[in-house]
Amino acid sequence: MEIDEVLIRELLDAPSDDTVLVLLEGRAQVVEQAALTSEQYQGAAVLISRAELVERLGTPSPADEDVTRLSASLQDAVDKLGA
Repeated sequence: MEIDEVLIRELLDAPSDDTVLVLLEGRAQVVEQAALTSEQYQGAAVLISRAELVERLGTPSPADEDVTRLSASLQDAVDKLGA
C-alpha cells in the first residue's frame, strides 16, 4: 500500500474533521470515523484524522511540498510497522 499525496489531499478535502486515513487489508483509504464501527471496516488501523492532519500541517490548504513531506513520513511509519 502507498500513502501518497492523493490520499493526503483526499483527507484534507473531506468535509468532516472526523474523517480518517486507515489501513485495512494492506490498503490505505479515507473513510468517515463513524464507518469504523461497521463490519466492513473491522480491523482497520487509523493512521491519522483530518483534524490531526490539519493541526500537524498548520493549515487545511498546505503547499504541495508539505503534503509530499507528510505523505512520505506516514509511508515511512507504515513501512516500519511491516518490518
